[in-house]
Amino acid sequence: MPIRRFGDHKSLVSLSQTPKQSYGYKKMNRSRSGYHVFSANSTTVCTELAKKITERLGVELGKSLVHQEPNTETRVDVKESVRGQDIFIIQTIPRDVNTAIMELLVMAYALKTSCAKNIIGVLPYFPYSKQCKMRKRGSIVCKLLASMLAKAGLTHIITMDLHQKEIQGFFSFPVDNLRASPFLIQYIQDEIPDYRNAVIVAKSPSAAKRAQSYAERLRLGLAVMHGEAHHSELDMADGRHSPPLSRTTTGHTGLELPSNEGGRHLSLFPGVELPMMMAKEKPPITVVGDVGGRIAIIVDDIIDDVEDFVAAAEILKERGAYKIYIMATHGLLSADAPRLIEESAINEVVVTNTVPHEMQKLQCPKIKTVDVSMILAEAIRRIHNGESMAYLFRDIALDD
Repeated sequence: MPIRRFGDHKSLVSLSQTPKQSYGYKKMNRSRSGYHVFSANSTTVCTELAKKITERLGVELGKSLVHQEPNTETRVDVKESVRGQDIFIIQTIPRDVNTAIMELLVMAYALKTSCAKNIIGVLPYFPYSKQCKMRKRGSIVCKLLASMLAKAGLTHIITMDLHQKEIQGFFSFPVDNLRASPFLIQYIQDEIPDYRNAVIVAKSPSAAKRAQSYAERLRLGLAVMHGEAHHSELDMADGRHSPPLSRTTTGHTGLELPSNEGGRHLSLFPGVELPMMMAKEKPPITVVGDVGGRIAIIVDDIIDDVEDFVAAAEILKERGAYKIYIMATHGLLSADAPRLIEESAINEVVVTNTVPHEMQKLQCPKIKTVDVSMILAEAIRRIHNGESMAYLFRDIALDD
């Protein structure tokens, strides 16, 4: 019987030198995951902000194809690997809002199915932000959009100057609401001569907190405008409180309330009448504060339909303001806004580049642009590196 010798046996495969079996695959990189920055816009004009951000970050814009099919369906093709990486999707909102939203949703879902580690949406202007409250028989569309973005695969949102800060509560993931006020304040200090003789104006009482923040930081006075030149659509009667002119039901349902001679429904409890809310009646536009012989600077977050701004400028001009500026974060400038601004008493409209408005600038030289790509690029860098975002929110109070 042969003797089996274990001591002198030499293995053909050393434990320290395992066989390299690649099977055609490269060695996996176990270092920290990288990141890519994509643009979800299908139009060249809307990618300008994305290019500025990537230039500041020192990276190239991710390779992807976003286009519309002949039947207007959105198609997205990602042209490079994103597995295990942080992906930032920059989506600026053009006039075709719904198409831009669909482009973002389709790209986010494509990246999710391509095994991206984190998908962060960079939406400098968040669409449908004005529809964040229940009015009449409408819906809170902003909350619906937040749910859609989460379902598509987004894990984080970077935005700027939400119309209402409470919108952040609609999301099931983190939202960083950056501020454009430092850039606009710097513009006031650098580009408006004699800004020390200016007064910050709130176009309505609802904008008073924002105007107060600007006034306190610039050490300037504050004025508030109250009233409206015409009735707003939100205050129009929708028939909810009026009784029907004719009854279409036949028979007694057991749920009808008794009514008096005027047709008003009475309470089910005898001798008790339900109190009715007194209708609002807004006065003509008035200015609370002195603007005579001074520069008036109206601040707001969104400038879209400019009729209210034009009417406010006329009132300020009548009160003695000799120059009128408008400062806003998001310059949507829809419809005939450039023409109305050009023909108005407004001297300058200053907005950031969160929304593309190059065509409007060609039509109206009064429109000026402030670049905010710096803070968006810094936010992307900090999120990818796991650094604190507190630096971007320094000296910002709850009311800002």
